[in-house]
Amino acid sequence: MPRSGRLRRRPGVSASELAIRARRAAFNRAIAEGDAGAIAPLLARDCVMLTGTDSAVISGRMGQVKVWRREFAGPARLIYTRTTERVVLSPVEPIALEHGHWDGIDSTSDVLTASGVYTAKWRELGGEWVIEAEVFLTLG
Repeated sequence: MPRSGRLRRRPGVSASELAIRARRAAFNRAIAEGDAGAIAPLLARDCVMLTGTDSAVISGRMGQVKVWRREFAGPARLIYTRTTERVVLSPVEPIALEHGHWDGIDSTSDVLTASGVYTAKWRELGGEWVIEAEVFLTLG
């Protein structure tokens, strides 16, 4: 990342893809810093998350923020990092799919505790990309 803290546009990468990647980086920062308030603006009001191991369904922006607050309150927690591998933009609607892998590192030992893959559906609303749905699969 350049010194300014901004992502540099690579040749062949659209402004929309760059914006989605930047929003994912902001989500990762919020998780690392335990900042549930910073997660809220990244989510659509009626977003849905399907968790990786037990397939729990977390519905709505506020439902997800509540879960993150509870997660961040614990003395030992996992710090999740989602790494974007590919973004597919729709040519007909302001929507996109992000595909990638995720890691969960124990905050007290720095040991990789869980990992897997994910897909996220994004929508551009009012000039900002927000997550409408995320599905996680635990592989390790």
